[in-house]
Amino acid sequence: MRATIGHTRHKRKKKYLDAARGFWGRRSKCYKRVRETLFRAWRFAYYHRRLRKRDFRRLWIERISAGARELGLTYSTFIYALRRAQIEVNRKMLADLAVRDPAGFKAIVEQARAKLQAS
Repeated sequence: MRATIGHTRHKRKKKYLDAARGFWGRRSKCYKRVRETLFRAWRFAYYHRRLRKRDFRRLWIERISAGARELGLTYSTFIYALRRAQIEVNRKMLADLAVRDPAGFKAIVEQARAKLQAS
């Protein structure tokens, strides 16, 4: 007896149609439109996952810069001073400190400034 592809094809199509739930009109019902829409959506998702990393890094730098300026240092001088003082705290943590724990951030800035003035 000849095997047909019906069951396999139905499962494959259903996978795409289920992924397109919530799309508008034929974009959620017509298999060809569903695939086009999903491929486009996945392309945008891939691109924006990378964009989100850039956006967050930019946000962290802005927050660190604002915190450092309040304490009399520019961002670039502060980062240079951190390197000289061998303080290895990433930008995400520094930004979090600047926002949530200004006293802790100030302590780090003072350590970095002391090392900068010593050299």
